[in-house]
Amino acid sequence: MITDRDVLHIANLAKIEINDEEVEKFRKDFQDILDYFNILDEVDENVEPSFQVLPLINVFREDEAKKSLPREEVLKNARHVEDGYIKGPRVVE
Repeated sequence: MITDRDVLHIANLAKIEINDEEVEKFRKDFQDILDYFNILDEVDENVEPSFQVLPLINVFREDEAKKSLPREEVLKNARHVEDGYIKGPRVVE
């Protein structure tokens, strides 16, 4: 059980000043956190470890080359072209 004295000690270690209302709020919050740890302590650890609980399926299509626009058509729509390539803005100076 967390006491007001515990909260004041933690606040002192953290070098923060808290008023009486905050002491009560933090006492409740700290107690809630410890209660969650108690719940975690009750979890059954005798289960087989798994990396993926759901079966994995590949939802992506095969990486196949498909017919696309001719190079000249693509370059015609680009704002900046240099040596047959689309030129983007400089990112690193």
